[in-house]
Amino acid sequence: MSAGRVAARGYDHAAVHYTSDAELLAVAVPFLERGLAAGEPTVVSLEPERAELVRSALPAAARVDYLAAGDLYARPAAAIRSYRDMMAGFVAGGAAGIRIFGELPQAAIDTSWDWWARYEAAVNHAYDEFPLRSICAYDIRTTPRHVLDDVARTHPFVATPDGGHHTNTGYIDPLSFLTVQRPLTPLPIELTEPWVELADPRPSVARRAVVAAGPATLPEGELDDLVLAVSEIVDNALRHGRPPVRVRIWADAEHVVVAVHDSGEGPDDPFAGLLPADRRVGGRGLWIAHQVCAQVTLHHDETGFTVRLAAGRLPAPVPRG
Repeated sequence: MSAGRVAARGYDHAAVHYTSDAELLAVAVPFLERGLAAGEPTVVSLEPERAELVRSALPAAARVDYLAAGDLYARPAAAIRSYRDMMAGFVAGGAAGIRIFGELPQAAIDTSWDWWARYEAAVNHAYDEFPLRSICAYDIRTTPRHVLDDVARTHPFVATPDGGHHTNTGYIDPLSFLTVQRPLTPLPIELTEPWVELADPRPSVARRAVVAAGPATLPEGELDDLVLAVSEIVDNALRHGRPPVRVRIWADAEHVVVAVHDSGEGPDDPFAGLLPADRRVGGRGLWIAHQVCAQVTLHHDETGFTVRLAAGRLPAPVPRG
């Protein structure tokens, strides 16, 4: 891939599928070494075991920034904000190119993939102003088929262990990907009766219900964040949605799940929640929710628009049939 092509496009966003440590290193090491040779800021964001694998394969003096993947990839909107801040700093410091090699933690793939699929699509827009080349690694031994299908739709390029870097013919532009209706994969707790169901509640009523449902084992800060997010989303539904508004709350010893549904079509902005919103057109509530909740899922169907918010330790969704 020529430097001119990257500069013209902005963001070179590639995926690699690998089946062994050797294949991972066959892509990561040359990619990072080329960045180091060009004097580019070079970043690795992997879980500790794989980060150490890459570190050991590079020269001891290699000036690579290693980011803690678990912290960075806690929430998609926060990851976008962190990466944008970091890259803006690099560019302000004179960087003409940036390289990032990363991998989502397996827990994020297992419990929150629909959230992260939106991230993988949105970054094609969110990072396009930067001179960035990144490779997202996916271990096909542990990555489900439906995840790999989304990876193929959200990455314009494909890297291969033999040194290839190819245009991905399966890529779909972010606006198209984010506006396609996706099935709302239920969490196991949603297959049970909700703890409470509220009809057209005021935000204050929804807040009190979440506080009452919160398990004693849930850290106070997490419950407070969920209460804030639910209040914002209910207010959004009442102001910008279409009645009736229905709020359902499930809770057990480890987590709380809240679904807010209205009969409207949801936000017009396909990047809603992942990128900062204009207060004048709504979406601020989704931005806040994406910053503080353990998981946010957006769903459109013939009945309207649903926002599912969760706090606490999340199990994997019910497997897709």
